[in-house]
Amino acid sequence: MVTLLTGKKGSGKTKKLIELVNVALEKSNGNVVVIEKGKQMTYNIPYAARLVDSDAYDIKGAQNLQGFICGICAGNYDVTDIFVDSTLKITGTGAGEIEALVEELKKLSQSADTNIVLSVSAAEEDIPAGIMDCVLK
Repeated sequence: MVTLLTGKKGSGKTKKLIELVNVALEKSNGNVVVIEKGKQMTYNIPYAARLVDSDAYDIKGAQNLQGFICGICAGNYDVTDIFVDSTLKITGTGAGEIEALVEELKKLSQSADTNIVLSVSAAEEDIPAGIMDCVLK
């Protein structure tokens, strides 16, 4: 399942993402991975989650992000949850261009049996209609 956390900058998306990470860690029988841009959540994410800085791996663009997430799933069969903070900063695109990424991640999520949560800095009305079913209400 792919879930989108949406809202404008400063609306509390990262705080909600951290709460979801904590819930996932309590429920997971496998690994929880958090991908962020920069090292801003180091002290907010419990040590049990794998925290990955996208800048350290030079991830730029939606295809690179998708490939990186695929590699995480391929390299470790027991990843149950993947969280991506600042998705649009990593991809370098606007909310209107992430529909293809979300559709590909839906396929991966299903085949790898992994929940994927993307934090997207955009108002709900800026999210493409084709992926509105993924927006967390």
